[in-house]
Amino acid sequence: MNIVTSIQINHEKLNGLHKRIFDSDHVVEKFRFKPEIVATMAWDKEELIGYKLGYAQNESTFYSWLGGVHPERRKEGIGEQLLLAQHRELKKRGFTHVETKTMNRWRDMLLLNIRSGFCITGTHTNESGDVMIMLRKRL
Repeated sequence: MNIVTSIQINHEKLNGLHKRIFDSDHVVEKFRFKPEIVATMAWDKEELIGYKLGYAQNESTFYSWLGGVHPERRKEGIGEQLLLAQHRELKKRGFTHVETKTMNRWRDMLLLNIRSGFCITGTHTNESGDVMIMLRKRL
């Protein structure tokens, strides 16, 4: 497995994996409304098996927006490796904090974030009525 962080994204492979994870293939459409996206991607040869996408909120805070691991490759530690690689890269780029949001139904992600040093900073209800858990970590 190889983990790469880049602003160059293979949209076709990303959409394909996103659809397998979330049953939606419209992740690229969401990019239009976001600042420059930084992608941390896990590859097994030519296959994209996981990703974390995010963007700068300001000079010091990065928002880790969206991520996932191929359903058949879960429980291999790929999500944790992606998170650690993303955070190393953010430190190199001068960020001091990372923020993210998740939902209770994504418990594995919530627990990984907490084990990785994130603190819960609050909750809010999104436009779909889902309770979002807000987290923040000092890098």
